[in-house]
Amino acid sequence: MTPAEVPHRAWRALATQAGRLGLRDRARAPQPDLGAAVAHWLPPPTDLDPAPYLAAAERIASGRLDVLALGDCDVGELPRWNRDPKTGIEAPLSFGTALDYRDPRLVGDIKYLWEPNRHLHLVTLAQAWCLGGDRRYAAVLRRHLESWFAACPYRMGPNWTSALEAALRLINWAIAWQLLGGAGSALFDGSGGGAFRGRWLQSVHQHARFVRGHFSLHSSANNHLIGEAAGLLIAGVTWPCWPEARDWRRQAAAILARETLRQNAPDGVNREQAVSYQQFGLDLLLLALLAGRAAGIAFPQPVTERIEAMCGYLASIMDAGGNVPMIGDSDDGFAVRLAPVPGFCRFRSVLAAGALLFGRGDLALKAGPVDDKTRWLFGAAADRVPPTLAAEPRPPPRQAFPDGGQYVLGCDFESEREIRMVADAGPLGYLAIAAHGHADALSFTLSVGGREVLIDPGTYTYHTEPAWRRYFRGTRAHNTLCVDGLDQSEQGGNFLWLRKAATTLHQWRSGEDADLLDASHDGYARLADPVLHRRRILLDKRARRIRIDDLLQTSGAHEVALHFHCSEACAIERLPGGFRLSRDGVAVELRLPVLPGARSEVRRGETAPILGWVSRRYGVKEPTHTIVWRARIAGSCRLCCELHA
Repeated sequence: MTPAEVPHRAWRALATQAGRLGLRDRARAPQPDLGAAVAHWLPPPTDLDPAPYLAAAERIASGRLDVLALGDCDVGELPRWNRDPKTGIEAPLSFGTALDYRDPRLVGDIKYLWEPNRHLHLVTLAQAWCLGGDRRYAAVLRRHLESWFAACPYRMGPNWTSALEAALRLINWAIAWQLLGGAGSALFDGSGGGAFRGRWLQSVHQHARFVRGHFSLHSSANNHLIGEAAGLLIAGVTWPCWPEARDWRRQAAAILARETLRQNAPDGVNREQAVSYQQFGLDLLLLALLAGRAAGIAFPQPVTERIEAMCGYLASIMDAGGNVPMIGDSDDGFAVRLAPVPGFCRFRSVLAAGALLFGRGDLALKAGPVDDKTRWLFGAAADRVPPTLAAEPRPPPRQAFPDGGQYVLGCDFESEREIRMVADAGPLGYLAIAAHGHADALSFTLSVGGREVLIDPGTYTYHTEPAWRRYFRGTRAHNTLCVDGLDQSEQGGNFLWLRKAATTLHQWRSGEDADLLDASHDGYARLADPVLHRRRILLDKRARRIRIDDLLQTSGAHEVALHFHCSEACAIERLPGGFRLSRDGVAVELRLPVLPGARSEVRRGETAPILGWVSRRYGVKEPTHTIVWRARIAGSCRLCCELHA
């Protein structure tokens, strides 16, 4: 912690202790002015097929939700809001910010508990009401909210531990509120309707108050702070019925402007070094942009330019098949789920929104056909996507992102012959704790013809199963070199890194015939006999050959290992000196270093030690092939691999 953070943490601890003793904020919301002018920021939906929304709403009405890895989970007609549906553990209804939500014995897996409480499903019910006019869906929504208000009193229990979770509820409530018709909705007619509306508005005010009092600051000021500010701004726009709503909007807009520039490099790479969180943050920022514009809130040009650059980075690392490398942490978090339809891709969707907001035909090309989420957010304007440049050659992707340390080596982009390698020469993560970064310096992913071949295996878990958490964020789980079985950076906890590897770029160039990346990291300089790892990657575009030279500078003896994590769709065949990786008509030959005493093996789905796994979704893992080359070196050496595509 910095010196400025110490008094901040001390004050938070005192406030928590006061809450434990019953000296907590019990203030009721002021009487809302329901006649206040409202800026409607969601347009009327157009050209949508009601069927998937009605089917999704029927599932919700029958008590079934998708909760992360628990697909079609039976949560009951009225969910038990303080219960983890995965483990069945019911969290205590004690003072929220004093509750240790990291303790699985107390709360179970907190991610699974929080997920239904984000109320993404209430938006689906409101969409079904909006498209089909069946009051049953609005009635289910009302019953869920009334039961939530009863089960989760202000500041009590696990759903009042995180300001981000409260902010995400505000965002989803705001969308549902608008789709239902706002303060004049028929949902509020009849017996008890007015009282229900008043109770909902009181909880909105409490949520906004809680978020303002618990912003994620100092070493915690990562994507959480952007989510909290987005929720507060959207609440201020959607419910301008209290005088302080103006302050919500003003404060939130200032935080969003500041944090967009702080948390995202000028080249568009999110400083958390986690692609999933880049998409999550973009979703939050785009929602805040849309809501802000409706209320006359204009973000400064440098902020919108940074958001546009973020979209551009995602488009550059997306291959011809729409695959995006799973760099860094991912928890499958959604700010909103506006498209409960098969085949929805959150990355393509955010690029579609970027294409509309910034008039970018290249983003529209990567996004493909307009998706339902974009139609909900933009209405009829969704059909006015920028020109798709169909009659012109596609513009080449940007390949160098020096601020974020990411580089795209490749050729024949956006075609069946495409080679796209995304290589990491960036920092570990953001701020002192680098919470969502992985020990993946100088690693890479490789796709050919839009088909993943060598992958980043993903994340799997956060708060539970610590051995798996350590593995998926460790060096052995990435396509790079490991020394003496150690991670490049030292893990200090589930979201904490201690000593951090620093990378240095020595050379980058891209031309018609070749791409070259030359970089090093000092993660193993901490050893008693220090090791400096330098990697040089050269793509010969005409020969379709990638040469990887690993230079190790050291004086003593060390065990070294190279890992190549294959897509689960790949078949592996041993060849003299290497392996052939093949899938869906694509084949890549891997030639391994030649060194006396070296050995290579294929590991799959092993647990002692953990090796040979991929996690495409939070909480889900499956076996895949990992090729491991091992050797003992004595002093400085050069290791050479080749990939032929």
